[in-house]
Amino acid sequence: MYGAETNLNSQTENCGRLKKLIVTADDLGLTRRVNEAIEKAHRQGIVTTASLMVNGSAFESAVDMLNQNPGLDAGLHLNLTEGAPVSAPAQIPSLANSTGFLYRHPFALAAGLFRRKVLLADLETEIRAQLDKTLAAGVRITHIDGHKHVHVILQVFALVCRISPDYGIRAVRSTVERTPRLASLLARNIGSWAQILKQYVFGKALSGAWVLSRPANGQRILNTPRRLYGITQTGFLDAPTFAEIVSGLKSGVSEVMCHPGYVDEDLIRTPTRLHFQRERELELLTGPEIPRLLKRAGVALVGYRNLEDCESRG
Repeated sequence: MYGAETNLNSQTENCGRLKKLIVTADDLGLTRRVNEAIEKAHRQGIVTTASLMVNGSAFESAVDMLNQNPGLDAGLHLNLTEGAPVSAPAQIPSLANSTGFLYRHPFALAAGLFRRKVLLADLETEIRAQLDKTLAAGVRITHIDGHKHVHVILQVFALVCRISPDYGIRAVRSTVERTPRLASLLARNIGSWAQILKQYVFGKALSGAWVLSRPANGQRILNTPRRLYGITQTGFLDAPTFAEIVSGLKSGVSEVMCHPGYVDEDLIRTPTRLHFQRERELELLTGPEIPRLLKRAGVALVGYRNLEDCESRG
């Protein structure tokens, strides 16, 4: 089997190639079966990185899995809108209460910050609490990204850039998205035009938010992939879409995010709308077609730990 695990053993050789791709599975820790799918997508497929939800119900299972797969990079999937915080609610009263986070969508959180209803001190407390929990569990975090991309909210991003060096973190996900052949994606999913276009608009908004937030990175304190794929395609990642992404890759490091998983009662009980789509993506990520495609295109799989060595700042 091709396998990202095997591919990453040739990191020095990979970094000499022109085109490199980080394949990140989001939502590690959401459920045990999602963790199992991400492990399979790494061992038998092309996933090189996973984004860890520290407040997920299967956090301990995720930590065990990461310990058994040292070649799989782990990022903090910073969650400020869904479920319960890591901090005691009394410590962050402007951000959460006994029922969980107060702002259930990144736009709502951004509005709360704009109206100064959310205290920056509370944000910093929760960001550090999530990082401290991973550190206490023995997880080495290579980068930070955000659940629903909350990390690019201006005030959140400024805190991420300031806090990350304290934890030895040297990278962050860029949300400058490329969307190759949108019309082709729509044509393959005629009944889902509204959702795809909604995600496309959201992706454009996130690209704009990145441009506004980026000065907080100062003199490039944190490294970033050059471009991101997968916001518009969330829930619709298929072989033609992946082929279109690969055909459009430029030199340097790019990132594609994905959401492999297995559907069970635990997943159904979570707020996610991605159910059967996760199993479809797992099949894609572990199938024989994509490795052959990457090889023909001369694309090397890398992780976030390779970002600086691959000279992919900015």
